[in-house]
Amino acid sequence: MIRFGGPLFGVDTKDPDAAAKACKELGYGAIYCPDLNPDDEAGCRDYGRAITRHGLMIAEAGVWIRLAGPNPEETRANVERAIHRLRVADLVGAQCCVDIAGSFHPTSWHGAHPANVADDMLDAAAVIARTIIDAVQPRRARFTYEMMQWTLPDSADAYLELIRAVDRKAFGVHLDPTNLINSPRRFYDTAAVIRECFEKLGPHIAACHAKDVAMDLDKAIVHLTETRIGTGNLDYQTYLECLDSLGRDVPLMMEHLRTPEDYAAAADHVRNVARTMAIELG
Repeated sequence: MIRFGGPLFGVDTKDPDAAAKACKELGYGAIYCPDLNPDDEAGCRDYGRAITRHGLMIAEAGVWIRLAGPNPEETRANVERAIHRLRVADLVGAQCCVDIAGSFHPTSWHGAHPANVADDMLDAAAVIARTIIDAVQPRRARFTYEMMQWTLPDSADAYLELIRAVDRKAFGVHLDPTNLINSPRRFYDTAAVIRECFEKLGPHIAACHAKDVAMDLDKAIVHLTETRIGTGNLDYQTYLECLDSLGRDVPLMMEHLRTPEDYAAAADHVRNVARTMAIELG
């Protein structure tokens, strides 16, 4: 079974019973970790046990702040925030804690900048990951960076290099193939991009995102846009086939849509593809 899920609307996700009820109504088998207090260790453990009793998986605890960046004080403060979030992830039994490696854009925490894809970014990301992991010493959750279009790791090979540089068993891969589709070559053969990721990174994959990508064919320069699943070019047959081939529970979580209706339409597409392949989602 592939653990499939997405955000919950109008639900107090800190209430595990309410969150589980909403997941079951939507046919989800995995949820995002809510904002819990890492100092309340008993409360975090109780939350994780309650979710497990409902037969659900906690996919990831997101941080979504800038780590490596132009301001050392901001980096130090954000590394502490990531440490707290990894503690929560480990206490509740989430598959991973996830953030981006950072950005040197002067105002945007995730914006494009030439330094984002330089060797120094890989070195900084490795040091930061080791610092976060060593501070927590997680036993269940892994710390991961999400693959990004214009921040390392931006390819399967870049992620392999980062895994070697971090050199910690608790460092894993957060796979979002949509974020790797940053050229026409990749757009026209998303299956090849997906297969390369699973061939090179499969044992390290802790969690995955589900999105889609479209390309504007009327522009004079390349213009790629994230779009609702089923309205773009990401090869979900290959994606699900590769995920299923791992033979273990790896969550696949939808994100970035605006309304429950959008998520329902996206989920229908994923389930329809899975159904044709006799792959179980839940």
